Amino acid sequence: MPTLLIVEQLGVSEATLGRLMFVVPIALYTAIGVAAFTRDPLEFFASGRRVPSAYNGLALSVTAMGATGTVALTGAFFIVGFDALCVMIGGLAGFVVMAVMLAPFFRKFGAFTVPSYLGRRFESRALRVFSAVVLSVPMLLIIAAELRIGAYAAAMMTGLPGAVVMPVLAVTIAGALMFGGMRSLTWSNVAQSIVMLLALAVPVSIVAVMVTNMPVPQLSHGPLVRGLLKIEAQQGLPIVVPALMGFDLPGEGLQQMAKRFTAPFGLVGPGGFVVATLTIMAGVAAAPWLLPRVATAPGVYEARKSLGWATLLFGLVMLTVSAVAVFMRDAVLDIVSVDGLAQIPDWLAQLVAQGHAEVDMRSTRLSASSFSFHRDAVLFALPVALGMPAVMVQLALAGAVAAALAAAGAATVALGNVLAEDIVNGSSWEPTDPSIRLWVGRSAIGVAVAIGWAIAAFAPTDPLRLMLWAFAITGSAAFPVTVLSIWWKRGNQFGAIASVAIGFAVAVLAIIAGEARWIEIDSALAAVFGIPAATLTLLAVSAVTPKPSRHALEAVRDIRVPGGEIIYDREMRIARLRKRRGAG
Repeated sequence: MPTLLIVEQLGVSEATLGRLMFVVPIALYTAIGVAAFTRDPLEFFASGRRVPSAYNGLALSVTAMGATGTVALTGAFFIVGFDALCVMIGGLAGFVVMAVMLAPFFRKFGAFTVPSYLGRRFESRALRVFSAVVLSVPMLLIIAAELRIGAYAAAMMTGLPGAVVMPVLAVTIAGALMFGGMRSLTWSNVAQSIVMLLALAVPVSIVAVMVTNMPVPQLSHGPLVRGLLKIEAQQGLPIVVPALMGFDLPGEGLQQMAKRFTAPFGLVGPGGFVVATLTIMAGVAAAPWLLPRVATAPGVYEARKSLGWATLLFGLVMLTVSAVAVFMRDAVLDIVSVDGLAQIPDWLAQLVAQGHAEVDMRSTRLSASSFSFHRDAVLFALPVALGMPAVMVQLALAGAVAAALAAAGAATVALGNVLAEDIVNGSSWEPTDPSIRLWVGRSAIGVAVAIGWAIAAFAPTDPLRLMLWAFAITGSAAFPVTVLSIWWKRGNQFGAIASVAIGFAVAVLAIIAGEARWIEIDSALAAVFGIPAATLTLLAVSAVTPKPSRHALEAVRDIRVPGGEIIYDREMRIARLRKRRGAG
């Protein structure tokens, strides 16, 4: 960082600086991924089951919501205030539920993917293949969302169109991950997560010192809120009374500050807040691009510790995001709190010239409603508003690109593993030849990122909306069956298949109906229908169909015992021995 500040002072242009800060980290991430090349299937699909808990927790905290959660939520907090807390609370609750109800048992089973676990737990190849197809949808949505938000940040850094830099990001993901799979993902994710955390924390910490004399923005931004409340009341910002199930987080583009920052339940109603929190909780807990990461931990104890680290670091990220929103609101409202005629400061004029903000000059006096800001530019606008060097703006942008690559990479590897293990090889329980298995796995990663890029490029949608849909579909299709597979022995393959099918169908239909305004509930809350429908379907169908086999019941008892051999590895070892004996 000091070197970059010196380079800027020597006269290097901001455009050159941005391109340099884009290319060098990209090359580093790719080099790390290539250096993690492996020919061992266990290394490729599970990173050798020896990833330290702190590293796993660090990666999970960033990849849970990626750049979409960081960039878009900063703008959402700035525009609607505390209404955006439902996303933060849901993410934290999701990690807690994963740590208590799912992660230790999934780690004991040791499957590389969620469909592999479900197929073996319920002794059904049909369930394995079907759930793989269904769960590919939310992972593709996550890849598309992260590529779009990453391309937005990269375009600001390089000055190139987003349509040009998006393929660069997609190629970077494929090139960095095809050589080592989960092993490459693990170590590149660690580097990307460190860059993201530093890029998020450094500028806002400096701002905190400038404004409050305390370098802890997560704590020092609180007293500013009291001052904001007075100015907001003077400016007449409304206290909105929403519908019970209202859910109207800001979308892409220019948005006005819609309500007072601390007024609860403005654009998000009380029911919508609760449902959104539970939806995100279920989606994070059962996310097929997050849950398999616990299988890379050395043991059950380390898997629990991984989730502890993830919860702590995710909470710090979200507190930092809310601090950025408060400091940015303070900078904007300082303009209207000064007596006299309308005056636009230089930093705001710069943002307007760049298209990141807009000022309504029809009145001789500015008010809080005179300003509109691009939701996804708020995070990068704070260093500009405080007159910080261009390096700080580029640092924030580099952090967003790193977070996008981390989250998109996690979803890509998870989807590639699903395609290779559960769709291509899903019709057989027998392990395939290691070289063929790895070749299929590497090819599947390339296919996964290519499809995700195609969706992002040719079906552009708000990244935050894509992320919320992914959590709604995952919560509906995967959460009930995954939880009940551990905590209800009576569940069988017929109930599991029906549950996945009904949960997915209901969630998708609710999303379509919400977008078409056929129902009054927002599409992001689709899981309010999907989760109960999937749960009841599993209970009802399992109750009227044959009981699970004795082997399936023994597997459930084995999952619940923390110690002992990993179930998946034991089954693979027995299958290989059986295969050798048959060949002999």
